[in-house]
Amino acid sequence: MVSRIRCRQIDRADIDALVDLLTRGFRVRTRDFWVRALRRLEQHSTPQGFPKYGYLLECNGMPVGVILLIYSFIAVHQEMRIRCSVSSWYVEPPFRSYAALLRSHALKHKQVTYFNITPNLDTLPILEAQGYVRYCDGRFVAAPALSFNTGHSKATLVISDTYTTLDLPALETKLLFDHTSYGCISVICNSRNQSYPFVFLPLRKSRIVRYAYLAYCRDLEEFVRFARPLGQFLIRRGFPLVLVDSNGPIKRLAGRYFGQFPKYFKGPDQPRLGDIAYSERVMFGL
Repeated sequence: MVSRIRCRQIDRADIDALVDLLTRGFRVRTRDFWVRALRRLEQHSTPQGFPKYGYLLECNGMPVGVILLIYSFIAVHQEMRIRCSVSSWYVEPPFRSYAALLRSHALKHKQVTYFNITPNLDTLPILEAQGYVRYCDGRFVAAPALSFNTGHSKATLVISDTYTTLDLPALETKLLFDHTSYGCISVICNSRNQSYPFVFLPLRKSRIVRYAYLAYCRDLEEFVRFARPLGQFLIRRGFPLVLVDSNGPIKRLAGRYFGQFPKYFKGPDQPRLGDIAYSERVMFGL
């Protein structure tokens, strides 16, 4: 039988077969994990004209490869732009020679900024050959409550009944509530009648040490400015440490820098450090 290979967008009818494929391809993840991940993609507000889930590679009508994509609106210099988190790329071994077909479909939009924040170190030469550029080298483990910056502000948890009190653009307000629904901690600091938004992803190392990952801020300088009230807020919830994407030690923050956690992007808008909103890490828990 002659094999018919093609690449196309994922439809809702493909979900069950894709869950099976992803479970086989990523053995450290359960079937329930992928069911939840694809459900979040279904519920996500994908910009019109872009794939809801991503692309699949199929042979004779059966999926043999997949790449999940998370398209979102972001604000860049007060302009609406589109960014895409590239996630969960897998092709069955007999069809690896067709992986380039899957990649060409996934990365075809020139106006979109694609970013990969969890690359396997073995694949870095491949990413760079595809035109990706490294924008982050590592992480800074901070103890923000020890900061000498007063911030002169109180950190407030963002919940549904505070919606009308947020002095934020609609896109940013939606970002806070979306990430709360993903299990993140959304916080605002107010200073001089202005609101400053932050999102933290709660994590646990070896099921013992609890820490938070800075998933969103407008600028790292704002996190440094409000480090003390944010740190005190997080300590009360059991998170004494915060991981911050960085390219070296961060001035005026107590902590330690660790390299070997690279992040890459491809496209017109380099992602900011301290912004992994609508990424696979926050939406899927990768």
